[in-house]
Amino acid sequence: MDIREIKSIIEGLLFVAGDAVPIKELCTIISIDETTLRRIVNQMMDNYSDEKRGLQIIEVNNCYQFCTRPEHYEYIEQMVKPQTRQGLSQASLETLAIIAYKQPITKAQIDYIRGVKSESCVSRLLDKELIIEAGRQEGPGRPILYRTTDNFLRLFGLKTLMDLPPLKELSEDGLDLAK
Repeated sequence: MDIREIKSIIEGLLFVAGDAVPIKELCTIISIDETTLRRIVNQMMDNYSDEKRGLQIIEVNNCYQFCTRPEHYEYIEQMVKPQTRQGLSQASLETLAIIAYKQPITKAQIDYIRGVKSESCVSRLLDKELIIEAGRQEGPGRPILYRTTDNFLRLFGLKTLMDLPPLKELSEDGLDLAK
């Protein structure tokens, strides 16, 4: 199989899948090793970018996915007329940030960090599929642990959690401890 055929197969698989496809699954289907697959997909990503095509391939958490270019949003929006989407409140964004940086984390730990109850924020983030239940903590009551989803990574343009910006630690009086 030549490289053009492999690229064609990858395009077809990503198009049909719609959602992100794990790299290992692509390797199994095409019968090539992960290093070769990554090299080919990176070439494809560069070609899509260099040619300013309407689609791009993104990597999210060791998965690849087709998506449209962000700069075409206003045109695509006119075509698909998305449902009105409510943004996240400041409280929900705070809760999401805490979960992203401290995961897996319990609701009680989130409440302690925020200083207020976070029940409705956690519920809203679950509904929007930005977080999921990640098991239960050992100990009394076995509270639910929460973590972010691949949807969170996609929406915030991150490949992995390692791409989160560094967290500034603040002292009790609000001073930046990183200085």
